[in-house]
Amino acid sequence: MHPALEDIALVVFDLDGTLIDSAPDLAMAVDRTLADHDLPAAGIDKVRHWVGNGSHKLVERALADADAHGVSIDEAHTRFLAHYAKAPCERTQLYDGVTECLTALRDRDFDLMLVTNKPIAFLPAILDTLGLTDYFSLTLGGDSLAEKKPHPAPLLHAARQGDIPPGAGLMVGDSRHDVAAGKAAGFRTVAVTYGYNHGDPISQSGPDHLVDSLAELVT
Repeated sequence: MHPALEDIALVVFDLDGTLIDSAPDLAMAVDRTLADHDLPAAGIDKVRHWVGNGSHKLVERALADADAHGVSIDEAHTRFLAHYAKAPCERTQLYDGVTECLTALRDRDFDLMLVTNKPIAFLPAILDTLGLTDYFSLTLGGDSLAEKKPHPAPLLHAARQGDIPPGAGLMVGDSRHDVAAGKAAGFRTVAVTYGYNHGDPISQSGPDHLVDSLAELVT
Protein backbone atom coordinates (compact mmCIF):
# COMPACT_ATOMS: atom_id res chain seq x y z
CA MET A 1 0.00 0.00 0.00
CA HIS A 2 1.29 3.46 -0.87
CA PRO A 3 2.22 5.57 2.18
CA ALA A 4 -0.37 8.15 1.12
CA LEU A 5 -3.11 5.65 1.98
CA GLU A 6 -1.99 4.88 5.51
CA ASP A 7 -4.83 5.54 7.99
CA ILE A 8 -7.02 6.85 5.14
CA ALA A 9 -10.71 5.90 4.86
CA LEU A 10 -11.94 8.35 2.19
CA VAL A 11 -10.26 9.03 -1.15
CA VAL A 12 -11.61 12.01 -3.11
CA PHE A 13 -10.62 12.31 -6.76
CA ASP A 14 -10.58 15.28 -9.09
CA LEU A 15 -11.79 14.49 -12.63
CA ASP A 16 -10.30 16.56 -15.46
CA GLY A 17 -6.56 16.09 -15.68
CA THR A 18 -6.58 13.43 -12.96
CA LEU A 19 -8.87 10.62 -14.11
CA ILE A 20 -9.62 11.81 -17.63
CA ASP A 21 -7.96 13.77 -20.41
CA SER A 22 -10.92 15.91 -21.40
CA ALA A 23 -8.94 18.69 -23.09
CA PRO A 24 -9.77 17.55 -26.67
CA ASP A 25 -13.52 17.90 -26.14
CA LEU A 26 -13.17 21.08 -24.08
CA ALA A 27 -10.97 22.64 -26.75
CA MET A 28 -13.49 21.79 -29.46
CA ALA A 29 -16.26 23.52 -27.50
CA VAL A 30 -14.04 26.52 -26.76
CA ASP A 31 -13.05 26.90 -30.42
CA ARG A 32 -16.65 26.65 -31.59
CA THR A 33 -17.61 29.31 -29.07
CA LEU A 34 -14.83 31.58 -30.31
CA ALA A 35 -15.92 30.96 -33.91
CA ASP A 36 -19.44 32.08 -32.99
CA HIS A 37 -17.87 35.48 -32.24
CA ASP A 38 -15.61 35.50 -35.31
CA LEU A 39 -12.56 34.96 -33.12
CA PRO A 40 -9.59 32.70 -33.93
CA ALA A 41 -9.42 29.21 -32.46
CA ALA A 42 -7.42 28.77 -29.27
CA GLY A 43 -6.35 25.17 -29.80
CA ILE A 44 -5.86 22.32 -27.38
CA ASP A 45 -2.46 23.38 -26.02
CA LYS A 46 -3.81 26.66 -24.64
CA VAL A 47 -6.97 25.03 -23.34
CA ARG A 48 -4.90 22.53 -21.32
CA HIS A 49 -3.42 25.50 -19.44
CA TRP A 50 -6.81 27.10 -18.84
CA VAL A 51 -8.66 24.13 -17.30
CA GLY A 52 -9.12 23.91 -13.55
CA ASN A 53 -11.40 26.64 -12.23
CA GLY A 54 -14.67 25.63 -13.85
CA SER A 55 -16.23 26.30 -17.24
CA HIS A 56 -16.98 29.99 -16.70
CA LYS A 57 -13.34 30.74 -15.93
CA LEU A 58 -12.27 28.64 -18.92
CA VAL A 59 -14.37 30.78 -21.24
CA GLU A 60 -13.17 33.97 -19.56
CA ARG A 61 -9.55 32.95 -20.18
CA ALA A 62 -10.29 32.09 -23.80
CA LEU A 63 -11.88 35.48 -24.43
CA ALA A 64 -9.02 37.30 -22.71
CA ASP A 65 -6.49 35.45 -24.84
CA ALA A 66 -8.42 36.44 -27.97
CA ASP A 67 -8.64 40.10 -26.89
CA ALA A 68 -12.40 39.78 -27.25
CA HIS A 69 -13.34 43.21 -25.94
CA GLY A 70 -17.07 43.76 -25.83
CA VAL A 71 -18.00 40.08 -25.88
CA SER A 72 -20.17 39.10 -22.91
CA ILE A 73 -18.51 36.36 -20.88
CA ASP A 74 -21.88 35.12 -19.68
CA GLU A 75 -23.25 34.91 -23.21
CA ALA A 76 -20.12 33.18 -24.48
CA HIS A 77 -20.31 30.78 -21.54
CA THR A 78 -23.86 29.87 -22.44
CA ARG A 79 -22.73 29.10 -25.99
CA PHE A 80 -19.82 27.05 -24.66
CA LEU A 81 -22.13 24.95 -22.49
CA ALA A 82 -24.37 24.28 -25.48
CA HIS A 83 -21.44 23.22 -27.66
CA TYR A 84 -19.92 21.04 -24.96
CA ALA A 85 -23.26 19.39 -24.20
CA LYS A 86 -23.38 18.12 -27.78
CA ALA A 87 -20.09 16.22 -27.43
CA PRO A 88 -18.79 15.98 -23.86
CA CYS A 89 -17.06 12.66 -24.32
CA GLU A 90 -16.18 12.02 -27.97
CA ARG A 91 -12.41 12.40 -27.62
CA THR A 92 -12.07 12.26 -23.83
CA GLN A 93 -10.10 9.29 -22.52
CA LEU A 94 -9.08 7.74 -19.22
CA TYR A 95 -5.47 8.14 -18.18
CA ASP A 96 -3.41 4.99 -17.77
CA GLY A 97 -3.76 3.37 -14.37
CA VAL A 98 -7.14 4.89 -13.50
CA THR A 99 -9.31 1.79 -13.71
CA GLU A 100 -6.65 -0.29 -11.96
CA CYS A 101 -6.45 2.23 -9.12
CA LEU A 102 -10.19 2.70 -8.63
CA THR A 103 -10.92 -1.02 -8.74
CA ALA A 104 -8.20 -1.86 -6.24
CA LEU A 105 -9.25 0.88 -3.82
CA ARG A 106 -12.89 -0.17 -4.01
CA ASP A 107 -11.93 -3.79 -3.42
CA ARG A 108 -10.00 -2.67 -0.31
CA ASP A 109 -13.14 -0.93 1.02
CA PHE A 110 -12.01 2.67 0.69
CA ASP A 111 -14.89 5.13 0.31
CA LEU A 112 -14.38 6.82 -3.08
CA MET A 113 -15.89 10.19 -4.02
CA LEU A 114 -15.53 12.58 -6.95
CA VAL A 115 -15.17 16.34 -6.52
CA THR A 116 -14.70 18.32 -9.72
CA ASN A 117 -15.17 21.93 -10.80
CA LYS A 118 -16.88 20.76 -13.99
CA PRO A 119 -20.63 21.57 -14.08
CA ILE A 120 -22.61 18.68 -12.62
CA ALA A 121 -24.87 18.39 -15.69
CA PHE A 122 -22.04 16.93 -17.79
CA LEU A 123 -20.90 14.31 -15.31
CA PRO A 124 -23.45 11.49 -15.82
CA ALA A 125 -22.76 11.12 -19.54
CA ILE A 126 -18.98 11.29 -19.12
CA LEU A 127 -18.82 8.91 -16.17
CA ASP A 128 -21.19 6.45 -17.81
CA THR A 129 -19.36 6.49 -21.15
CA LEU A 130 -16.00 5.85 -19.48
CA GLY A 131 -17.31 3.26 -17.02
CA LEU A 132 -16.67 5.30 -13.88
CA THR A 133 -20.17 5.77 -12.47
CA ASP A 134 -20.28 2.87 -10.04
CA TYR A 135 -17.01 3.67 -8.29
CA PHE A 136 -18.16 6.78 -6.43
CA SER A 137 -20.49 7.04 -3.44
CA LEU A 138 -20.77 10.82 -3.99
CA THR A 139 -20.24 13.05 -7.02
CA LEU A 140 -19.98 16.84 -6.72
CA GLY A 141 -19.71 19.28 -9.62
CA GLY A 142 -18.45 22.83 -9.53
CA ASP A 143 -22.02 24.10 -9.20
CA SER A 144 -23.24 21.54 -6.65
CA LEU A 145 -22.39 23.77 -3.69
CA ALA A 146 -21.97 27.50 -3.13
CA GLU A 147 -18.17 27.11 -3.26
CA LYS A 148 -15.83 25.04 -5.41
CA LYS A 149 -12.14 24.13 -5.22
CA PRO A 150 -9.76 25.60 -4.10
CA HIS A 151 -12.27 26.35 -1.34
CA PRO A 152 -12.33 23.46 1.15
CA ALA A 153 -16.14 23.34 1.35
CA PRO A 154 -16.63 20.51 -1.21
CA LEU A 155 -14.11 18.28 0.56
CA LEU A 156 -15.54 19.01 3.99
CA HIS A 157 -18.99 18.23 2.60
CA ALA A 158 -17.66 14.93 1.23
CA ALA A 159 -16.16 14.02 4.60
CA ARG A 160 -19.44 14.77 6.37
CA GLN A 161 -21.39 12.70 3.87
CA GLY A 162 -19.08 9.78 4.48
CA ASP A 163 -19.04 10.37 8.25
CA ILE A 164 -15.26 10.42 8.05
CA PRO A 165 -12.99 12.95 9.82
CA PRO A 166 -10.99 15.17 7.42
CA GLY A 167 -7.76 13.74 8.78
CA ALA A 168 -8.75 10.37 7.33
CA GLY A 169 -9.36 11.89 3.89
CA LEU A 170 -7.07 11.94 0.87
CA MET A 171 -7.44 14.41 -2.01
CA VAL A 172 -6.05 13.20 -5.34
CA GLY A 173 -5.73 15.78 -8.10
CA ASP A 174 -3.57 17.35 -10.76
CA SER A 175 -3.65 21.07 -10.00
CA ARG A 176 -2.76 23.61 -7.34
CA HIS A 177 -6.49 24.07 -6.73
CA ASP A 178 -6.81 20.43 -5.66
CA VAL A 179 -3.79 20.66 -3.38
CA ALA A 180 -4.98 23.94 -1.86
CA ALA A 181 -8.48 22.57 -1.25
CA GLY A 182 -7.09 19.42 0.33
CA LYS A 183 -4.74 21.26 2.65
CA ALA A 184 -7.40 23.77 3.68
CA ALA A 185 -9.81 20.92 4.47
CA GLY A 186 -7.26 19.02 6.55
CA PHE A 187 -6.93 16.20 4.01
CA ARG A 188 -3.73 14.49 2.96
CA THR A 189 -2.89 15.31 -0.67
CA VAL A 190 -1.59 13.37 -3.66
CA ALA A 191 -0.85 15.10 -6.96
CA VAL A 192 -0.33 13.45 -10.33
CA THR A 193 2.54 14.80 -12.41
CA TYR A 194 0.49 14.80 -15.62
CA GLY A 195 -2.76 16.69 -16.18
CA TYR A 196 -3.53 20.39 -16.14
CA ASN A 197 -1.82 22.82 -13.79
CA HIS A 198 -1.66 26.01 -15.88
CA GLY A 199 1.76 25.00 -17.21
CA ASP A 200 3.44 24.93 -13.79
CA PRO A 201 5.05 21.89 -12.11
CA ILE A 202 2.59 20.58 -9.53
CA SER A 203 5.49 19.95 -7.15
CA GLN A 204 5.59 23.72 -6.56
CA SER A 205 2.21 23.46 -4.80
CA GLY A 206 3.66 21.23 -2.08
CA PRO A 207 1.45 18.11 -2.17
CA ASP A 208 2.18 15.47 0.43
CA HIS A 209 2.90 12.91 -2.29
CA LEU A 210 3.54 12.87 -6.05
CA VAL A 211 2.77 10.01 -8.44
CA ASP A 212 3.34 9.63 -12.17
CA SER A 213 0.40 7.22 -12.47
CA LEU A 214 -2.55 6.46 -10.21
CA ALA A 215 -1.54 2.81 -10.41
CA GLU A 216 1.32 3.69 -8.06
CA LEU A 217 -1.20 4.10 -5.24
CA VAL A 218 -2.18 0.41 -5.37
CA THR A 219 0.92 -1.42 -6.58
